[in-house]
Amino acid sequence: MRKTKNKTLATWLALLGGPLGLHRFYLRGLGDLWGWLYPLPTALGLYGIERVQQFGQDDHWSWMLIPLLGVSIAASALTAIVYGLRTPEKWNAAFNTAAAPEAPAGSTNWVTVIGIAAALLLGTGVLMASLAFSFQRYFEYQIEEARKISQ
Repeated sequence: MRKTKNKTLATWLALLGGPLGLHRFYLRGLGDLWGWLYPLPTALGLYGIERVQQFGQDDHWSWMLIPLLGVSIAASALTAIVYGLRTPEKWNAAFNTAAAPEAPAGSTNWVTVIGIAAALLLGTGVLMASLAFSFQRYFEYQIEEARKISQ
């Protein structure tokens, strides 16, 4: 018999370990290809942060790599929100097929709601910060290039 998958745990795993694919491994097992691909943009984003520390803020590669980390975290937060808001019937139909539609593993409680709220706050903040960083660096670069042309 398959073990039941708890919606609250999956929500928190998506929030805290989503950039590493932990929620995918919990729900679908270690054979999940998408779960193994989740760490790739996360690692590239962390590499972008390392490049900024090594080469400074004028490194063009870091401008493209750092937002990948932000998008990875924001996508994981969105996944946590989707998991947390799923009805018990839909949750159990998808992940607990042997259980009754109203099984407790798919129910929503206060810990789930707190996870949804935290995911909303974290995801929004990280996405806005990564977009602001990218656009700021891009427009500063454009201004520098325009100054070079005008001189």
